[in-house]
Amino acid sequence: MEHKAGFVSIVGKPNAGKSTLMNILVGERMSIITHKAQTTRHRIIGIINDEDTQIIFSDTPGMIQPKYGLQKSMMSAVNESFLDADVLLVVTDINEKHDEADLIEKVKKYEGPVAVLINKVDQSNQELVTAKFEYWQKELNPAAIIPISALKEFNIDAITSFIRANLPVHPPYYDKEELTDRSERFFVSEIIREQIFKCCEKEVPYSSEVVIVSFKEGEDIDRISAEIIVERETQKAIIIGKGGLMLKKIASAARYDIELFLQKKVFLEVFVKVLDDWRNKDNYLKRFGYES
Repeated sequence: MEHKAGFVSIVGKPNAGKSTLMNILVGERMSIITHKAQTTRHRIIGIINDEDTQIIFSDTPGMIQPKYGLQKSMMSAVNESFLDADVLLVVTDINEKHDEADLIEKVKKYEGPVAVLINKVDQSNQELVTAKFEYWQKELNPAAIIPISALKEFNIDAITSFIRANLPVHPPYYDKEELTDRSERFFVSEIIREQIFKCCEKEVPYSSEVVIVSFKEGEDIDRISAEIIVERETQKAIIIGKGGLMLKKIASAARYDIELFLQKKVFLEVFVKVLDDWRNKDNYLKRFGYES
């Protein structure tokens, strides 16, 4: 049998369930999952392999109309994912509240195989599922429309079957032992950022970034130093909290998850630093790994 390999981009509006689906498909926790929108900022690649197939998934930020530099970079990552996709998975929430016109227009320009995944059907009824099915058939006429529940892992096999049927014949792009193209440092920073989203409210999580200052691997313990970057002194005060309690809460929860991820003991120290309006400054965005 000839070997198949290709890139599968997962696109959709914020909070549609893209990151949850990515983690289920890859079988590892690759992307941040919270109830807040726009949690994913980077294009995150996860790879699954078997003897005759390599599937390279891309989780992408939710499609929005960008309002500042960081969001423009996030949408560049989305645009890039359309360009090199061999297969496109369009994830839509059964109860979608966002206007999907921009998503639909972009998908119409894509020339490869498309599957629309109607997510969270476990929270709905057959009548609404049928109506959504007919809507997407009319709007896009995709190669497949698959009702799913990423959270309940319902119909995941149907997605992988669709992907395998539409992958091109190609040798592996990555070593068969690879799980992602991202470093441990990247995932550690994402784990800390996830805890900021979980512990803090309003604008603070969206104005924050996490930078790994040092990562020293030891035989028995890894020593990690990280900076949480915010835009204003008031945000710094919120993240530190009264008597430093909020920062301790974030660091403690992050350390627990990092140890699970690395399968190793971790000493984690976290500091907070203010960089005024960093989300709109190209030099900071490039330093933090965002492309213009």
